[in-house]
Amino acid sequence: MNTAVLRTEFRLFRREPGAVFWIFLFPTLLLVILGSIPSFREADKSLGGLRPVDAYVPIAVLIALIMSGVQSLPQALTGHRERGVLRRMRLTPVRPSALLGAQMAVQGGVALGSALLALTVGRLAFGVTLPGQPAGYLLALLLAVAAALALGAVVSAVSRTTKIAGAIGTAVFFPMMFCAGVWLPVQEMPHTLARVVGLTPFGAAARALNEAAAGDWPGWGHLGVLAAWTVLLTAGAARWFRWE
Repeated sequence: MNTAVLRTEFRLFRREPGAVFWIFLFPTLLLVILGSIPSFREADKSLGGLRPVDAYVPIAVLIALIMSGVQSLPQALTGHRERGVLRRMRLTPVRPSALLGAQMAVQGGVALGSALLALTVGRLAFGVTLPGQPAGYLLALLLAVAAALALGAVVSAVSRTTKIAGAIGTAVFFPMMFCAGVWLPVQEMPHTLARVVGLTPFGAAARALNEAAAGDWPGWGHLGVLAAWTVLLTAGAARWFRWE
């Protein structure tokens, strides 16, 4: 990856206060708001004895990935395509693939930074226990990042304009938020619904992160779902993506 392109894309990202807020700050802000509710700091039997604030830390992590993957990445890439940036790059030594890699690195890096911020604030502000299986948590998180970026690449591939990317991204956004457990934690979902949600990338990610947070190694089935979605989505993006 060309480091100059990476630096340029990161500077451009920093100039988008909306993207910085929604990806990096909003998930932790939501966690703080929910954690400030007294009932969210009391143990809940339906969550296996966890407090709701404990269950919402992995959800805050996934919100950042969803924001980055299906909202920010497609808008950035289709914007470059609309302005002819990708076409003009063909006349330079820098390949368009370098721009794609830089965008994914920036979006993924910011999402990981948001995850670290949520974990830190959850620990310091509300006494949320850090993941009991850190290696498994990191593996599940990295696979979730890969799946989110691959999903964003597919949205970019099938969107010719930023307006279309925004519309498709929004249509994908809300189902993925539901699967991540934003409105109803996965632990509280009915068994059949939980099984179906577990076959989606963010449903599987939520289960894997919860297991690692509790000190267990994430189920290989959940990790396998994440890996399978990453491969399938990446293949689809590569097939449908156009530089112009």
